[in-house]
Amino acid sequence: MTASGPDLAAAARFDRAALIFNPGKPGMAARIEDLQRDLAAGVPDLQVNLLPTEFAGHARDLARSVAATGSPLIVSVSGDGGYNEVVNGVMDVPGSKAVCTVLAAGNANDHHRSMTVRPLPEALRGVRVRHIDLLRVTFTEEQQVRVHYAHSYIGFGLTPLMAIGIESGGKGKVLELVSVARTLSHLKPFELVRADGATALFDSLILANISRMAKYGTVSESDGPNDGRFEVVTLPHSGLWKMALMTLRAVTLGLGNQPSVSSYAFTTRDAVPCQIDGEVRHLPAATHVLVESAKGALAVI
Repeated sequence: MTASGPDLAAAARFDRAALIFNPGKPGMAARIEDLQRDLAAGVPDLQVNLLPTEFAGHARDLARSVAATGSPLIVSVSGDGGYNEVVNGVMDVPGSKAVCTVLAAGNANDHHRSMTVRPLPEALRGVRVRHIDLLRVTFTEEQQVRVHYAHSYIGFGLTPLMAIGIESGGKGKVLELVSVARTLSHLKPFELVRADGATALFDSLILANISRMAKYGTVSESDGPNDGRFEVVTLPHSGLWKMALMTLRAVTLGLGNQPSVSSYAFTTRDAVPCQIDGEVRHLPAATHVLVESAKGALAVI
C-alpha cells in the first residue's frame, strides 16, 4: 500500500492529539503529565493539546469542536461515562475524520476492559485504525425525538438501580456488595410494550455491545463489537431469588450465549430508569425506545 492507503500506521494519520479529561479526578494531574511524557518520547512529532473539562457534558462539547476540523486523535482519559460524552461529541459531526480511544481513569471502565490494551505510544506507532459498532438509541416522547449513542451497553431495571445504589452507598468492594444486596431487595419489575402490542414484565433488560460489565460480570460470550449486532440479555419478572441467582452466575460462570439482533424497540408503560454506558437517566412513561446497531460508526485505535 502507498503512504495514503488503509495500511498507513496510526500516528501518521493524525494532525494532532487532544486529551480530554476531568482535572478534578484524584491523581489526574500526574496521569496527564505521564501521558504527555510518554507521547513526547514515543511520537515526538505529534502535537498534543490538553482539554480539561469544566462541567458535566463539557467533554461532548470539546470533542465536537475537535472533531469538526482536520484529522485528530481524541483521547478520553476517563471512565465509561466520560468516553460516552466524547463518542457522542464525535457523532455530532457527520463525516468527521476524528479517531477515538479511551484510557481508563474512572469508576467504571467496561469499554476499556473489552478492548485490546496497549500503551498509547505503542498503539500510535503500530496499530491500524479500525471501526467498531455503536448502539444508537432513539427516545421519542410525544413530539420530542432524542438520539444518543452508547459504546458499550444500555440497561433497564436492575443495572441502573444498581448504579444508583452504589453511588449512594459508596465505593469499595464491601460497600458495593451491600449496595447491590439492598438494591435487589427493593427491585421492582417494569413493563414494556412491544411493537406488536404485546406486553412483557422484566426485572432486567440489557442491550450489550461488549461481553463484560464490571457490576454485572460476563453477560455474553460475544467479544467483537463490530458485527452489526448486539446482545439482548433479559430476565423476565420472576422474583428476588432468581434475580440473585442470575447475578451470581454472571459474576462467576457468565451468562453464556445470548440472542443477538440488529435492532430492538419497545415503549415504556411506566417511568423507568435507564443506564447508558454507566450514566443513569430516567425515562417518562410512554417513551418509545428504538435501539439500533450503528455498524462501524466509530473509528478507534
